[in-house]
Amino acid sequence: MVLTDQHANTKRVPRADAHLPTGHGNFRVRAFPELTDEDHCVIYTGQPWLVDAPLVRIHSECLTGDALSSLKCDCGPQLKSALDEIQENGTGMVIYLRQEGRGIGLTAKIQAYALQDRGYDTLDANLLLGHPADARDYSIAAKMLQEMGVTKVRLMTNNPLKFQGLVENGIEVLQRIEHIDGVGPYNREYLSTKAARMGHLIEF
Repeated sequence: MVLTDQHANTKRVPRADAHLPTGHGNFRVRAFPELTDEDHCVIYTGQPWLVDAPLVRIHSECLTGDALSSLKCDCGPQLKSALDEIQENGTGMVIYLRQEGRGIGLTAKIQAYALQDRGYDTLDANLLLGHPADARDYSIAAKMLQEMGVTKVRLMTNNPLKFQGLVENGIEVLQRIEHIDGVGPYNREYLSTKAARMGHLIEF
């Protein structure tokens, strides 16, 4: 049986939007099978399409940080704080992209970790494996926003590539909001490398 979207009038589409209660509050989660074969999704609260520029965080999948609470990166704390901030704001979105390891995949990411164990920094580890410093593509994030009726955002990020990726694909970023959380002794050098060599806007 094909379910119909209540806002689709006569158009019949698969429903991929559902209630998602979490430890950070009540959200909804939406997938976009019509846009991509990857299971990217948006976790949102309120009606961000009715807000002039909703609060948005683009978050790339990080199994080790998001699910396993790794201290080698700041991904897990950033995701949690973004959900908290959006819930407190009342309206906003986390765009969750399945782009593990800055787009190189989980196996390559673990190979890069092994090189980091030998003293290489996060950038050189990727390059030694023959991967780019950052292989992520943010055009899909722009398409997901547009599909939800959002064309202007306040973006929580320290990464200028996310800002640039939205702007180049038709999304107006009215404000960049610094988003720093989870800094500790195990990831300070990693974050320092991202700031010094990859242009991330992080100040210690």
